[in-house]
Amino acid sequence: MCIGIGGIRVDKAVAAQIIEAVSGHAVDAAIRAVHQSAQVDADIRLALCRELEEARFDASLAARRYEAVDPAKRLVARELENRWNTALERVAALEERINRHDAAALSRPKMDEVALMALARDLPAVWNAPGTDAGTRQPITYILIREVLVDLDDTANEAVVTIHWIGGRHTELRISRVRCGRYPEGHHVSPVDAVRKIGGQWPDREVAGTLNRMRCKPADGKAWTTVRVRDLREQLGIASFDPKADRPETISVDQAAKRLEICVGSVHKLIREGTLPATQLIRSAPWQIPVAALTSDSVRLGVQEIVDRRPCKSQLLQDDRMTRLPNL
Repeated sequence: MCIGIGGIRVDKAVAAQIIEAVSGHAVDAAIRAVHQSAQVDADIRLALCRELEEARFDASLAARRYEAVDPAKRLVARELENRWNTALERVAALEERINRHDAAALSRPKMDEVALMALARDLPAVWNAPGTDAGTRQPITYILIREVLVDLDDTANEAVVTIHWIGGRHTELRISRVRCGRYPEGHHVSPVDAVRKIGGQWPDREVAGTLNRMRCKPADGKAWTTVRVRDLREQLGIASFDPKADRPETISVDQAAKRLEICVGSVHKLIREGTLPATQLIRSAPWQIPVAALTSDSVRLGVQEIVDRRPCKSQLLQDDRMTRLPNL
């Protein structure tokens, strides 16, 4: 089955492992491991050479015994000849093993210790530089990593990332997943403070909906209702919403998007840029956009820039992507 997880956290975790794998201590350990491996190869070759020397001595001894035997003693001569052939086969097998061992040693790439240590010092700065793009990071990743497997642990709400390195080693990472609908950290507001700020500004029904969207639940953990908001507002001594009060006419983001004929995301962009004036009584509360601001020159220019960035034949492309049901 398909799984879903945000890729930013996985990328950061894998990048941290790559930088750690090419850090100074890791490269120094790798260099020492290469030296140890070379020493082991030298010891193996030395043992093979000594074994080959012994095998050649045995072959020469078998040859001298065969040459010294009386030809009339056929059975003895045949046995000595078999021993001589066996010794020669052993010599040939040992020579072949030494040749394969030398070929394997020569096939290994040469190691430049100075270049590796320079890479360990420079890689973190290059990797995290603002100008480094994915095309630069990918070749380094392909050199070090063979594959990355991602699985989900629903019980712990974590992503299990397994890195298979080129050298054959494996690293397992556990990355926490973000729960959907969680209110951002540091933005938590108590119900009392929220009602003090927005109570009486809107009808109790809209206040209840806003508190529920903010995950600002009461002490019993239940959802807010109109009755609950009214009771808390009366306890705090806040007057009820007066629809006849004199206040500037405002509309929501959705209504502004319909009037300006742009999407909701574009309206939020205009608000972030300061082109479209809007206010929020509290974080996550609905934006209040003055109706008079929609006709200002700055807003008109901002909307025109958004419309100009639309691709040619955008309406035609939109019609082509719409699902057409028969008989409708």
